[in-house]
Amino acid sequence: SNTPFPRAKLVGMPMKDEIAHLNRRAARAQARHTLGLDPDKPVLIVTGGSLGAQSLNNAVAENITNFEDWGFQVLHITGKGKAIVDDSGEPVTAPNYRQIEFSHGMQDVYAAADLLIVRAGAATVSEVAAVGVPAIFVPLPFGNGEQSLNARSLVMAEAALLIEDKKMTGAWFAREIPSLMADAQKLKEMGRRAYKLGIRDAAHVMAEATLKVVK
Repeated sequence: SNTPFPRAKLVGMPMKDEIAHLNRRAARAQARHTLGLDPDKPVLIVTGGSLGAQSLNNAVAENITNFEDWGFQVLHITGKGKAIVDDSGEPVTAPNYRQIEFSHGMQDVYAAADLLIVRAGAATVSEVAAVGVPAIFVPLPFGNGEQSLNARSLVMAEAALLIEDKKMTGAWFAREIPSLMADAQKLKEMGRRAYKLGIRDAAHVMAEATLKVVK
């Protein structure tokens, strides 16, 4: 939105209708069932995308034995081929912890989560805002900082948090996440502010503009 192109119009990021028009509250119970989660217990979802994110995976892995005491459940989407395994090579299981390598429907992830820890790609940031899910963004640690810029408007509006990749450690996770997950009012307010910034009609607007040019 800050790019100074003459006659430019901000239309947002086109996304699937299942996401653009998601009612998180109405879809929550079914989404949690689909993802193998308890429908009545708070949910933290951590995902680095289809390729995974080593810093996120390590931070979660270091805290698996804490999740039972913390009282919320964690869905860890590790990335393909990056499952957290035990000494015998089997995927780790633990109370309040479930891991999968990927999800076929991000709309379920957005609906199920009370809090999402995720990378800050443009599409992800746009979807987080559109659905109004509280999020902690962990930008990629290389490039020209574009992922941090993607998340800037949400972070400045206190609709999301941002942490550098190098600071996403097991110790940071243990220090910050339990208290945030326990603050339902703060999470609700983050979600409300994110939703207010979301653009949900980008696909329709772009389609209409394209048809107008063709005609």
